[in-house]
Amino acid sequence: MPRSYQSLVVTHEGSTATLALHNPARKNAIGPRMVNELLWALEDAHADRAVHSIVLTGSGDAFCAGGDFSQMTQGSGPDELAHKGDYADLLLAVVRAEKPIIARVNGAAMGGGLGLVAASHFAVAVDSAKLGTPEINVGLFPMMIMAVLARVVPKRRLLEMMLFGEKLSAVDAERAGLVGRVVPAAELDLAVAAIADAIASKSPMTIKLGLRAYAAQADLDLEAALPMLRERLGECLSTDDAREGLMAFLEKRKPRWTGK
Repeated sequence: MPRSYQSLVVTHEGSTATLALHNPARKNAIGPRMVNELLWALEDAHADRAVHSIVLTGSGDAFCAGGDFSQMTQGSGPDELAHKGDYADLLLAVVRAEKPIIARVNGAAMGGGLGLVAASHFAVAVDSAKLGTPEINVGLFPMMIMAVLARVVPKRRLLEMMLFGEKLSAVDAERAGLVGRVVPAAELDLAVAAIADAIASKSPMTIKLGLRAYAAQADLDLEAALPMLRERLGECLSTDDAREGLMAFLEKRKPRWTGK
């Protein structure tokens, strides 16, 4: 049964679930309610076998303007959904997602919104988008998003962004590693769909095991990572999809994935 969201619009098309941040009066600024709803929506998308990829985007002409300071200081009012977690929990959920998450950056992505972009597996930005960490200009610092930004942006470039409160063009964000591709507005949906289509053609079980292993090895040194990944390879080889993929290769045909 569909959930009743106040700060999120969830739609499905084919094997893709799209989660659109929806706080139009504040350019989709993210607050406690939106965070909680995103955690619920991500859990639902993972539980739905028909969903192979998840798109994060914003309603209107913005991705996410950053933190909703009004909610942070005044509260977000009653929420129909039980509390699932805070923004740190949300970043962990995105980083550890076992279905690929594609950030569709349709406009400005600042502060907490930029954290979601950096945590996602893929990021495609419209060429007019601005991305940045302006928190220092209001006496704050991008504390939590620093953890995910540091995974994709070189150290010295990241320090410049955070200490200067920079707002980067989409092209500069691509150079910094924040997004993987920049396209004109007319091509944004096509670029996102191309990624989702590529994912849909692969084994969902292999993707799940691969992303789980990728997240697990990210914080390990080489000596610890390699034995763990050796075990995960054995787990992957034992799946029905691995057996089907190898058989299809030998028989020179397309594999028929079952997700098992």
